[in-house]
Amino acid sequence: MASGRALHLGAVTSLCALILLGLAWELWLAPLRPGGSFLALKIIPLILPLRGLLRRDVYTLQWSSMLILLYFTEGIVRATSDLGLSATLGWIEVVLSVVYFICVVLYLRPYKIRAKHGSRSAKAPE
Repeated sequence: MASGRALHLGAVTSLCALILLGLAWELWLAPLRPGGSFLALKIIPLILPLRGLLRRDVYTLQWSSMLILLYFTEGIVRATSDLGLSATLGWIEVVLSVVYFICVVLYLRPYKIRAKHGSRSAKAPE
């Protein structure tokens, strides 16, 4: 089982890479319009959980694991519908979002197990 430190580092690294990818993609590498696109604003929701992620806040990790699925979906759509560099960037977005999701889910697993066992012990005996 991977250590919590490695999982946290993987989540932080993949989220930061997704932020940089989103900016580079829509401003320089393959924007929808020459000179950049307002689609670069799509990275704003990725910035929101960054502080909580750095602090290892369980609640932030939980909701951000659902948020990242939007970026997975966008990556799949653009990887399969765009051509050239944009399609490649879409696949990179898919990989980074999957890495983030897996790291967060595995990082949260011990918390979920403890919460589950704690709720069982808190029940009144029958």
